Amino acid sequence: MLTALYARLATPTGLVMVLVIIMSFWQPAEGAKVRIKDISAFQNTQEVDLIGYGLIIGLDGTGDGSGTQFTIRSLTNMMERMGLTVDARKVKVKNVAAVMISGRISGHQTEGTYFDVTVSSVGDASSLQGGTLLMTPLTSSDGTVYAVAQGPVSIGGFNVQVDDGNKIVNNYTLVGRIPNGGKITKPVEAEPQLKREFFLSLHNPDFTTSSRIAERINIKYGLTSVAVDAGTVKVMIPDSLSYPSLRATFVSDIGLLQVVPDNTARVVINEKTGTIVAGRHVTIEPVAIAHGTITVNIESSPVISQPEPFSSGETIVTQSPRLGVDDQKARVVHLKGAVYLSQVAKALNKIGATPRDIISIFQALKQAGALRADLVIL
Repeated sequence: MLTALYARLATPTGLVMVLVIIMSFWQPAEGAKVRIKDISAFQNTQEVDLIGYGLIIGLDGTGDGSGTQFTIRSLTNMMERMGLTVDARKVKVKNVAAVMISGRISGHQTEGTYFDVTVSSVGDASSLQGGTLLMTPLTSSDGTVYAVAQGPVSIGGFNVQVDDGNKIVNNYTLVGRIPNGGKITKPVEAEPQLKREFFLSLHNPDFTTSSRIAERINIKYGLTSVAVDAGTVKVMIPDSLSYPSLRATFVSDIGLLQVVPDNTARVVINEKTGTIVAGRHVTIEPVAIAHGTITVNIESSPVISQPEPFSSGETIVTQSPRLGVDDQKARVVHLKGAVYLSQVAKALNKIGATPRDIISIFQALKQAGALRADLVIL
């Protein structure tokens, strides 16, 4: 179970800082069982990434400006294909935006199957809200057209701006999705039929997890599986399953088997947001932590100098700087014996450590060799 330490500055000045600790138990419990299909993939599954360039129309004045020449050229070319002659120099529209469309299909999907696509602005549009994508071919890396995409765009947000320049933005409005907006016109080359064996690829390679998967399959079906490496498990199909339907059922049943995965102890820190996420295997060796802070405050007060009455002098305003230093005493935490990260978080909370303090402490613990985990800084 993951222990998540979430911290975020509520204001730019950092007046409010909150640390939230999410956990079920202070001591890490045994990992939960998960289905094999949720932590691995059928290796023979072929997937193809698709991309295309198209136009979104119907925007409420939030499209590309007249300076975006490729949008104007794309629009006039489309109109010419429809039999309309348009002078590109006279086209001034704000309800059209050029976008790139991306999606992914697999060999399991047949012709006529719908799939989701993502659209992203490539011009200077301010929002894709309310727009509709015109029919666009989607190609693979080798230029083969596998699908087309079209439909209304969903962005999950809004962008409102008034004449005085003030605006309200909720979520990101230049990238959206079209649910079932893609349609396969040419299926991916059919996968070979299951014969004597297949391979499972782990999403997070780990020798312990791959060994547990092989062991679980062997307990259920006999000696039919072996862990090839940290990321691959080889499964032999019994000779008794001669029909393709029986082999497909066998693969399905294996995916439903449950195992307890094992993961590398790791702490992930995002210094931009003050977020800390740690796995349940993270431990810390005996250590004493002393952490203090120094705050330097510089204030400037105006000083007005008035000349004598009826003199030729001028009023002068100068600044009188004032420097203040607040050196807080170091707060000490003693951790005796190897402890889990949840215990460290609890101890640091008691002394009032801020999320930024905790991030600095974890980095120092890693340098001191006391943090028994990989430290990843985003």
